[in-house]
Amino acid sequence: MLNTKRIINNFLTVLFLAVSVSLLSSAGCSKKPEWKAISEKIIKERNIEGRIRNDIPETNVVSNLKPGVVTNITNLPITEIAPGAKARLYWGKGNLINWMTLEPRADIPIETLPSERLMFIMKGSVDQLINGSFVTMCALEREEPDGINGGTPKIEFVFLEKGSENAVKAGDEGAEILEVYWPVRLDYMEKAGAPNFPSNVPVGNYPFEPSVEPNKVYNLYDKQFTELVPGANARLISGRGTQLSFLRMDPGSTFGHHIHPEEQVMIVLRGWIDEIILDSVHRMEKGDILYLPANMVHGGTNGPFGCDVLDVFWPPRPDYTENMAKRLAAYHAIIPEDSEVELVVDGAKDGPGLNFTEGPTWMNGKLYFSSMYFDKEWNGDPKRSSLVEMDPDGTYRYISHGKMQSNGTMHFGNGNLAVCDMFGHRVIEMTTKGKVVRILASMYNAKHLDGPNDLVIDAKGGIYFTDPQFTPDKEKNQPGRSVYYLTTKGKVIRIIEPNDFAMPNGVLLSPDGKTLYVNNTYDDEEWWNVDSNKDNFVWAYDVNDDGTVSNGRKFAKLYLTTEVLNRKSKTSGADGMTIDELGNIYVATYMGLQIFNPKGEFIGIVNFPIYPVSCCFGDEDMKTIYATCYDKIYKIRTNVKGLEYPIKN
Repeated sequence: MLNTKRIINNFLTVLFLAVSVSLLSSAGCSKKPEWKAISEKIIKERNIEGRIRNDIPETNVVSNLKPGVVTNITNLPITEIAPGAKARLYWGKGNLINWMTLEPRADIPIETLPSERLMFIMKGSVDQLINGSFVTMCALEREEPDGINGGTPKIEFVFLEKGSENAVKAGDEGAEILEVYWPVRLDYMEKAGAPNFPSNVPVGNYPFEPSVEPNKVYNLYDKQFTELVPGANARLISGRGTQLSFLRMDPGSTFGHHIHPEEQVMIVLRGWIDEIILDSVHRMEKGDILYLPANMVHGGTNGPFGCDVLDVFWPPRPDYTENMAKRLAAYHAIIPEDSEVELVVDGAKDGPGLNFTEGPTWMNGKLYFSSMYFDKEWNGDPKRSSLVEMDPDGTYRYISHGKMQSNGTMHFGNGNLAVCDMFGHRVIEMTTKGKVVRILASMYNAKHLDGPNDLVIDAKGGIYFTDPQFTPDKEKNQPGRSVYYLTTKGKVIRIIEPNDFAMPNGVLLSPDGKTLYVNNTYDDEEWWNVDSNKDNFVWAYDVNDDGTVSNGRKFAKLYLTTEVLNRKSKTSGADGMTIDELGNIYVATYMGLQIFNPKGEFIGIVNFPIYPVSCCFGDEDMKTIYATCYDKIYKIRTNVKGLEYPIKN
């Protein structure tokens, strides 16, 4: 009897404890975080639409960042990953982000990766173990463009899958690298002193393939921009369980209140943004980080410099993936997926020498272009400048040397070239042997032109040319920087008034000859004496029967470099342009060769190791773009055929 009573009492005690635990657990599960209640209230009030996902597992990982609270990465403790390898780590439920500084020659020993890893070289260089061999990877900063320097930036990165062998050795100058892991690396969390973490993390299964191949080194600047919302474009890099958005937001652009079921961890890389977090606004500047759990309401307004942000999403967003697929489809309709930039000739090493190459045109199986001498401060010297003829294999020769500082060239259709003799204040006709046949234009209103720069010939044989006054003469002949038209009767008329453009440069005609395009190189610069409303746009004009133009309008907005944005300038570096038979236009700029469709909609950017100064189509099928890039000539194959001038109506 006593044994029976004891058993019953024990049973009741256990039952009581079980029910109590169950009730407590139930209460704990039903209690929402304070931010979630606020978010749901805002969602209802503003009628914010979201998406639903059923493929995101509970990982039981607790972020080391407070949800919706801005902090700076410098406030995070430094974690030593290996001797000489110091990291600042932060994570959400799915991804772990590691910004790590490597001292010169520091190394991370060989390990088997417990998670997939995307690694970016932000500064310096490393030797990275890939498929059993060490591969050198590096970062390069953009060179400030001048008369002899125009190198473009580089951030190399690689995707290694879970189970890959990994090791890193820093270069002689050390390195700064960015790593993103999925799922979170538990050993790194332990190194960082995380108080609680699970023994393993469920990974889930997401319906997306990585956007990059494993074990292959890429340059981030080769990746195309995807428009997320107007004014916000991102280079998207995805693994199987993580998605990185290197986001560029225009000055003054906005992200409205929105939600998404993927968690987001953001860090500001440049500029600032007034970030909307639930029902308040927080200024975020360089180095500030923010953890946004799934479906937390947020948005933002960008400052006058714009803002660059790295967003890391877990899991990858299907809407972003779809947007990227659409943008890439349009780009690869023009530039094949397997097409790569090729060096045709390095004029610093081969042949008689090239300097600042410009104004290319293709004629009779050869490329003709100018090689202008400039020093670093843009001081030119006609005696050290040339006109060049190049074979498709890169063999080249001077057809004229030491006689003029020429710029734009174009074939007449009669076997001769129309040439802008910039420092000679004239446009001339020249044979391919370098003989000047005649002066086409040299005066306007009984005064000399200043510096004809670029030109295009219409179906009548008339010539449009720009004159940005980019010459060494202290006293200019004309009242400002202008665009002119040379009629077939030899009369020069001014079609765009002086200083309407801060620096009119490249000029094109549409395939039907009814639209003239003009771009603007510099604008809103302290060191340039003209500001205009043309900004970083290609402008379009209707062509009238007499060659004049009307109805000037913005056609295509050009991307600006971060250096330009940081000084609130509108300098695109836009120079030479070319066009294909479909009406797509190609603009050589500091950011690369920017491509736009006939409606002025952005298609993509071809990245070159040196920024392109000008470009044209060439080769027998006219499906290769040749780009003049300082002392080098590059080319890339396309799916489209270049328009052959003069236009035939």
